[in-house]
Amino acid sequence: MKRKIYLDDLPWEEALERYLGYLDGIGALHPGRPELISVEEALGRITAAPVYARISSPHYHASAMDGMAVRSSITYGASETTPRQLIVGQEAVPVDTGDPLPDGCDAVIMIEEVHYLKPDLIEIIEAVPPWRHVRIVGEDMVATEMILSSSHQVRPVDIGAMLAGGVDSIYVYPRPRVAILPTGTELVQPGSDLQPGDIIEYNSRMLGAMVEKWGGIALRREITVDDFADIKAMLLRSSDDADIVLINAGSSAGSEDFTVDAIRSLGTVLVHGVATKPGKPVILGEINGKPAIGVPGYPVSAYIDLDLFVKPVIFKKLGAVPPPIEKIEATVSRKMVSPIGVEEFVRVKLGQVGNRVVATPISRGAGIMMSLVLADGMIRIPQKSEGFNAGDKAPVELFKTPQEIGETTVIIGSHDLALDVLADFLRRKYPEAALSSAHVGSLGGFTALRRGEAHCAGIHLLDEETGDYNVSYVKRLLSGRKVKLVNLVYREQGLILTKGNPMNIRNLADLARAGVSYVNRQRGAGTRILLDYLLRKQCIDPEQINGYEHEEYTHMAVAVAVKAGAADAGLGIRAAARALGLDFTSIVEERYDLCIPEEYWDTPYIQRMLEIINMPEFQAEVAKLGGYDLRDCGKVMWRN
Repeated sequence: MKRKIYLDDLPWEEALERYLGYLDGIGALHPGRPELISVEEALGRITAAPVYARISSPHYHASAMDGMAVRSSITYGASETTPRQLIVGQEAVPVDTGDPLPDGCDAVIMIEEVHYLKPDLIEIIEAVPPWRHVRIVGEDMVATEMILSSSHQVRPVDIGAMLAGGVDSIYVYPRPRVAILPTGTELVQPGSDLQPGDIIEYNSRMLGAMVEKWGGIALRREITVDDFADIKAMLLRSSDDADIVLINAGSSAGSEDFTVDAIRSLGTVLVHGVATKPGKPVILGEINGKPAIGVPGYPVSAYIDLDLFVKPVIFKKLGAVPPPIEKIEATVSRKMVSPIGVEEFVRVKLGQVGNRVVATPISRGAGIMMSLVLADGMIRIPQKSEGFNAGDKAPVELFKTPQEIGETTVIIGSHDLALDVLADFLRRKYPEAALSSAHVGSLGGFTALRRGEAHCAGIHLLDEETGDYNVSYVKRLLSGRKVKLVNLVYREQGLILTKGNPMNIRNLADLARAGVSYVNRQRGAGTRILLDYLLRKQCIDPEQINGYEHEEYTHMAVAVAVKAGAADAGLGIRAAARALGLDFTSIVEERYDLCIPEEYWDTPYIQRMLEIINMPEFQAEVAKLGGYDLRDCGKVMWRN
C-alpha cells in the first residue's frame, strides 16, 4: 500500500473552515431528530423548538404579603389623625403570602401595619392604593408567552420558569453520540500488570470526558491493535451506531499508522496535517456521511486537536455555539522560541505579581500530560511569529478564573519537593488560594524577583568563600532591594544512584571513571553550582564526566533519568531518590531558603504561605519525605 505522508499543512482555521463547509454540504452537521424529554431532566440540553407558557404565572390574583385583604376604596382617607376601623372577616380578610385574593378585594395591608382593637376589629392609619402587595394574574408570565427560544441551552432558572408556566416536557436536540476508538498494539487497560513497552490506555477516558463536558455522549470502544483490517472494521461498525467517529493514535505517517488509509478506504479524507504544534497529524474525514476524525496518540496533541476540531463539530450537531474562551493579558517571564510556519500552543503557569499577571511556560512536549494538569492557561504563538521575549505581553486563554489567578502565590527558583506539600496544605487551609512554582534554578529565581515576576524565590546557593548560603548572592544580585530570607528546610544533597549501585559509585571522583554515566542539573541551578564547586575543590575536570552536559530541571527528573537507566548517577536530594526507590550517597547538607521581597511580606500571598510553613502538620509531612531537617523552618535567617 503506497503511503502519503501528509495531504496538507494548513493553518488550523483554514482546515476547520474547509472541513465544516464540506460536512455542512453533505448534511452531516444537522442536529438529529428532536426528542421529547421531561423538563426536570433538561439541564444543559439545547431546545429544538421555542417553549411557550401553557398557563399564566400566577394564574390567580395572589397575596404577596401576610396581612389583610381589603377593597382599596374603603381605606381612602385613613391617616394618623383620622384612623379607619375595619371589621375582620367582612371588610378585612386575613391572608397569608400566596393565598388567592378573596372576591371583592384588590389590595393587601401588611400585617405589620395593622392594629387590632379587638379580635374582630382592626384599625389602619394609611390608605392603600389598588393592587398594593398583590401579585396579579400573569405578573411573571402570561399564557402563550415565549419562555425560551430555540437553540437555547437550558439552565436551572429555565427549568423553574418552564414548570411555573405549566410546561412539563420539551423538545431538545439529541446529544451527539461520539465513538472513541483507541488504537495501538502497545496499549493496555488501566490496572494491568505493566511490562516494558506497555502503555496505559487513558486517552479515551480523557477524550470521552471532554465529549461529555461539551454535551455529547461518549461511546468508548475497546482497544484495537495496529492492524489495518481490524481498524477498518472498527471504523465501519462505529460509523453505523455513532454520529461522530473519533479514532485516537495512528494518525501520523509511521509504518503502523493506518488511520488515514482506513478512513480513506471507507470514505473521504479532507485534511491530513495542520500547521500546529502539538497536534500536527490530525485527520479530518467522513465515513458514511458522518464526521470521522483521527487525532494523535500523544495526549497533549489529542487534547488540542479535540478542542480545535471535534468541539466545533459537536456544538454544530447540538444546534449551539461553543462558549467564549476567557482570556487575559500576561507578561511572559521567559523567552519562548517557536518555529515559523506553525502555530504553537504553550502551556503556562499564571500568577498576579503587583499589577501584572505573569505567565511562566512549562513543559512543551506533546506527550507530557502533566503540562495540562499543571497549566493555568495556554499561550498561542502565531504561525508567523518566532515566539515571545521575556517581558513581552501575550494573550492567555484561561483554564482558571481570573479570581483564582489573582489568589495565586508565585514562587520561581530552585525546585524542592517541599513546595508540592506546601501547595497542598495551602489549598486545604485556603481553598480560594493556590501556589504556582516554576523550576528555573536559584539564579533564575533572582532574575524573576528583579523583574517583578514572583512573590518569592526558592534558593540554595553556597558561597564558596564563606561557606554560608544565599546571603552573599542576595547582596550582589538584589542590591538595594529590601528582602528577607526565610528558611524552608535543610536537606541532604548527594548522589542519586541506580538501585543496588551496580557501578559501585561511592563519591564524586567515581563519576570520572570510564563507563559511568551522569545526569546534571541545568545551568543556574543551585545543585549545578554546588557540583561545580565540589569538582573544583577535588580537582575533577567536568569534561571527564560522561553526561555532564545532560541536563534536567528538577530533582525528580534527575531521579527518573537514573531510574530509567539513562544515567548511573545524578546529584540531587535524598527525598527524590527515596521517592523512586533508588540508592543515595549523602555528600552535604544545604540550606534551602525562600527569598521574599519586603514589598510582598504583608500580602496574603506571603502571610498565608508563612502560616502554613509554621504548621506542625506541614513540617511533619515534609519530614516523611526523607532527607530533610526542619529545625529552622519558618525562621527569618537574614534581612536587610
